[in-house]
Amino acid sequence: MPQNVLIGIEGGAKITDFGIARTLTEEGLTVAGRVLGTTDYVSPEQALGQPVTGQSDVYSLGVVLYEMLTGQIPFHGDSPVAVAMKHVREQFPDVQLLRPEVSAATASVVDRAVDKDLARRYPDAESMASALEEVLAIEASRSGQATGEVTSVLQTLPGAARRRLPWRMRHPARWAASLALIVAIVAIALVAAEQQGERGTGVAPGVSSSPGLHPVPLSQTAAHDYNPFGTGPENHNRVQNVIDSDPNTSWSTEQYYDGTLKKNGGVGVGVYLDAAPSVLARAIEIQTPTPGFAVQIYGAQHINLSLPYGDSTPLAARGWQGPIGGSLHVRNRERIQLKAGIPAYRYYLIWMVTLPPGKESASIADLTLFK
Repeated sequence: MPQNVLIGIEGGAKITDFGIARTLTEEGLTVAGRVLGTTDYVSPEQALGQPVTGQSDVYSLGVVLYEMLTGQIPFHGDSPVAVAMKHVREQFPDVQLLRPEVSAATASVVDRAVDKDLARRYPDAESMASALEEVLAIEASRSGQATGEVTSVLQTLPGAARRRLPWRMRHPARWAASLALIVAIVAIALVAAEQQGERGTGVAPGVSSSPGLHPVPLSQTAAHDYNPFGTGPENHNRVQNVIDSDPNTSWSTEQYYDGTLKKNGGVGVGVYLDAAPSVLARAIEIQTPTPGFAVQIYGAQHINLSLPYGDSTPLAARGWQGPIGGSLHVRNRERIQLKAGIPAYRYYLIWMVTLPPGKESASIADLTLFK
């Protein structure tokens, strides 16, 4: 429970209550089929009375992290048993639905920590800690600054994670000496940008405005993978790559060895963009290193994300309107015009319905929404 985790003045965490702790090899104080303590943080296997391991603690820690990020526990019920059964049976809530500003990288750590499938859950606390170190480096790199205890933690990151940090964070002393040079370079770049015309905000290289079309600035957490007919998220920790303005990074589907996107509940997989509160989009540009797949574009103001994975409810019943555009054979760079007369939508779905010929997966490097 978070109430039993205290943070010291130096940022260290201490657990203060071991009232029901026991070893994994000794008999506990409970009888078969009973769980002692709060069920708000109980793992599915513990709720079912199955043997517990360190992965059960990883699940509980993932619930604590979820509560720290959202301010609430994931499941509520009329009784402890009802809550425990929700941990067993219900899909864990998406942290980004309650806290949209949480990055996809951070959300992916929560998702893996609380995965009901032990094969996909972090195998131990050390693995989860390593993932959090990577996320800390990514977030510090994106924000470009760090203060307080965060600065001290960054200095202790392992080499692989530290290499993600901006040069000035890895070499603070040399940063000051180079500031004047950087200012001069920025000034030159600004002049060059003005001469080249408007490029938009957070837009991939090579994407520019055209008569009547202008790129829509999106937040860094606007991209979401979407696999309602399948068994779970598809490369959730990489979906932010489609809006990072870097064509060298990408999101991809999982491997489909039969060469089709047929799932238990239907056909297709995709990515949707959150353009909150809404925008009247006119086109979507797709950049891909795997051309040849077919896509359909849908729009929605409200979408139903509460259904479990693998459910056969069609897209229209989930809130999606359309298709409002599409392409039977997406090129490396393709701008898809959307139908005239559509309303302003908050969400825009890029829905893949086929894979490239002869391929077992498809990738998207960058997506740009135009208004």
